[in-house]
Amino acid sequence: MNILLTNDDGISSKGIKALTDACLRRGHRVLMSAPVSQCSANSQHITLTSPIVTKCMENTEQILSYAVYGTPADCIRISKELFAGEKIDFCISGINDGENVGSGIYYSGTVCAAREAAMMYIPSLAVSIARGADEIQLDAAAEKAVGMAEKLIHTDFPRMGVVNINFPAVDPDTWPQMRLCPLSYAFYVDKYITCHNPHGEKYFWLGKGENIEEPQEGSDLYLLRKGIPTCSFISQYICNNDLLEGKMQDILQKT
Repeated sequence: MNILLTNDDGISSKGIKALTDACLRRGHRVLMSAPVSQCSANSQHITLTSPIVTKCMENTEQILSYAVYGTPADCIRISKELFAGEKIDFCISGINDGENVGSGIYYSGTVCAAREAAMMYIPSLAVSIARGADEIQLDAAAEKAVGMAEKLIHTDFPRMGVVNINFPAVDPDTWPQMRLCPLSYAFYVDKYITCHNPHGEKYFWLGKGENIEEPQEGSDLYLLRKGIPTCSFISQYICNNDLLEGKMQDILQKT
């Protein structure tokens, strides 16, 4: 396969290197379009009012790699121009340094890059691992991710459909079978530190750490905390008018 690799941690990250190595070991060709630097929590942000500069980092029979001065979504959107004439069979986004579960998927550049690929009808997989992962854990996660992509290529993905997998940062020999599970409903409850500049104007720093509500039993965050690799299929081209249909019809008639 020609596998498009991207991420939000930057083209020099250990996670994307692990994916590259796994792709090559398994006989795939790598087409890489990744941000030149850290772009975490960019969600599906795209560049509208400035040029997107790219730099070719490697051009061999096995790897064609570009560093992109843009967001993770930009990297995917320009991939058809970067790799003109190349067939993109599958997209893998990651391996993210830190889990992307529950409400985190709405902030994640990793997951949203995969979603951008899915919107372009490229089957896609987002892969993340809890913080603190070592090289052995990254390599094991990469092997499993690429192996999953080899099976998913035969799946009929709905538009915007993304497979999201997460691994605990523990010895891979202790990883149990990956579990298919729902997303956690827990939301972030971060706090901001209020400061003042010399002119008396307020500014804010996001507090250290990621504070989050307790996840429901059986959800991705709940299982990951127990050392269980998780898998969730995310498809977001859904309208839920029926949930508030009665109330909304009443509001519309009075508006």
